[in-house]
Amino acid sequence: MAEPVEEPSNRPSDPWGRIKNLKSKRNGSNTWQVVAGSAVLGLVVATGAVLAAGPWDNGQRKAERQLAAAEHPTGGVHHGRRLPGAPEPAPSAPAVLGALDTVTRSAPQDPASLRTALAPLIGAPELGTRVAASVVDAATGEQLYGRGAATPMTPASTVKIATATAALSALGPDHRIATTVRLSEDGRTLTLVGGGDPTLDTAALRSLATAAAEALGEDGDDPVRLAYDTSRYTGPVRHPIGKNPNIAPVTALMVDEGRLDDSDRGPADRSKDPAGDAARAFAAELPAAGVAVGGEPRAARPAAGSRTVATHHSAPLSALVERTLTNSDNDIAEALARQTAIAKGESADFAGARRAVTTELKKLQVPTAGARLADGSGLDREGRVTPALLTTLLARAADPERPGLRPVLTGLPVAGFTGTLSTRYQDGTGTPGLIRAKTGTLTGVNSLAGTVVDPQGRLLAFAFLASGSTAPADAEASLDALAAALTGAGGAAG
Repeated sequence: MAEPVEEPSNRPSDPWGRIKNLKSKRNGSNTWQVVAGSAVLGLVVATGAVLAAGPWDNGQRKAERQLAAAEHPTGGVHHGRRLPGAPEPAPSAPAVLGALDTVTRSAPQDPASLRTALAPLIGAPELGTRVAASVVDAATGEQLYGRGAATPMTPASTVKIATATAALSALGPDHRIATTVRLSEDGRTLTLVGGGDPTLDTAALRSLATAAAEALGEDGDDPVRLAYDTSRYTGPVRHPIGKNPNIAPVTALMVDEGRLDDSDRGPADRSKDPAGDAARAFAAELPAAGVAVGGEPRAARPAAGSRTVATHHSAPLSALVERTLTNSDNDIAEALARQTAIAKGESADFAGARRAVTTELKKLQVPTAGARLADGSGLDREGRVTPALLTTLLARAADPERPGLRPVLTGLPVAGFTGTLSTRYQDGTGTPGLIRAKTGTLTGVNSLAGTVVDPQGRLLAFAFLASGSTAPADAEASLDALAAALTGAGGAAG
């Protein structure tokens, strides 16, 4: 039986625009009050993170910052010309949030206070038999706290931070994965060529079918043969963990991550033949576009002399990275690793992806000693990373000189609100919204790595990796307490 792994929640508002109904899983009550509060907390986090990580991106944001920091942000006192005898305008309320003072960003963090805050928590028996940790100042890279920070540990899904960073570094945030349709010279065979986009959907297939029909023109009245090409990826399609509802066979052609239901995240029954199913779905779209199809689709490369007649591009890599991290999407994570392998000239299989990601991390001057990037998703228990590797990656993503890596930070789940942290931090500690972190869960393995803004206004990157735990919920609560201590909630730190 496959080992249990983290199951992303369907509760959060999806960063791709599908707003979910926010309900509390604990008491079933509506949480619109929490959502309203999240707007304020979100502004605190966003303001603190940007100020700590570097300059504003453009003139508009600079202007917004200046407006927020205006000396008298009362507004509403002057509402245009006032008619004679009209009542005086009501005074405006003071600003809900004042701008963070940039001076606090240079306030020194006291490592001793962090040790004091974390000491009673890091040894919690709920964390299991081994715990390693690293906390760094994201602006300077200085390690403020370490416990086995250079110890290789099983990362579970926190390895997706490494996968995402490597992909962004190798390909850039604007890169899109192309799925194409090629037409043979004789006009009788269409080949659907997979590029490795696991988010390809029925609407995309319909668009490809329409474009292919336009290219065929009147020739579309005669039946065409349909082929499909998955040669962009090589090696075994099955993940080393075998058949598992958390991941589909890793192939260059699939629709909706090979899911057999209408879900878009978390475990689900998966197709045994995602590429064949995608080709059959494409074949079903062609008649409506005016193209008759003869016979069943077959696996084959495009014939020599074929030309591209239709192309669909995925969402930008930046959006794929955010979706990967927010929902802990294993299928996209493995696709990111394969795309990195292709970009680096490696074989597009598990081994090639491991080599390519490791090479790219070394290029970023990340401490890779002892690391083994066994896969892109973290489902493979043979994977190893150190806490220092993860915190260094998070610091790189916060570097104002590396704006292309920023989606690694913006994609992290927000405590109490989004993705795999949506149901955590619900105990009234005051930390929801203040922590952004990637979760990791395998049997006996629990991890948490992300960022917080400390009481001095500095952005801290942290990684806590634990193994040997026997109660996942208790281990998660202990990890949450460690991250919460960095925020100063309840006077624990600062």
